Amino acid sequence: MANYIFVGLGNPGEEYENTRHNTGRILVSMFGKSLDAEWKTDKKLNAQVSKVKIGKTAAVLVLPDTFMNKSGNSVKQLVASSKAAEKLMVIYDDLDLPSGTSKISFNKSSGGHKGLESIIKALKTEKFARVRIGISPTTATGKIKKPQGDEAVTKVILGKFKPEELLQLKKLSKKVNEALTTFVSDGLEKAMTTFN
Repeated sequence: MANYIFVGLGNPGEEYENTRHNTGRILVSMFGKSLDAEWKTDKKLNAQVSKVKIGKTAAVLVLPDTFMNKSGNSVKQLVASSKAAEKLMVIYDDLDLPSGTSKISFNKSSGGHKGLESIIKALKTEKFARVRIGISPTTATGKIKKPQGDEAVTKVILGKFKPEELLQLKKLSKKVNEALTTFVSDGLEKAMTTFN
């Protein structure tokens, strides 16, 4: 029986640490921390990998050490079939959601996210769960101010989190951790109804 697989998307290397594009990586690391995960570099997968137990269920946490647009290379070695993809959950940054929010979705297009696109291509399916983490700036009233144009987008996604945003992310991580745990214990439907 295939394990549950949680993939946190981001770019490797110090210059990308704490950038918004690494949100998935950051949150899966935080989830790992809550489970006392021990990380190992897996040369074959080209990823940081940790085998954990969620309740009594085996799961694998994966942080690809490839660049975002090559994320699929690491993931496809772990997901052998579309059946196995049902136990996959990808956590990533999403410009279509306001900063500090999250949404669980399933079987959707990549929405232009290069990391997700790479995984969909590699697995030849969109039928897997994802946790989208909002990174778009908001107005004082909480309305989304999505950046327009390539330059503006790059500036936001490769920008570093401000200290207050990191605090917000820490808060959000508690909710995300619960959602990931619910996905394992009670399935995707329950995770979506509880957390969306």
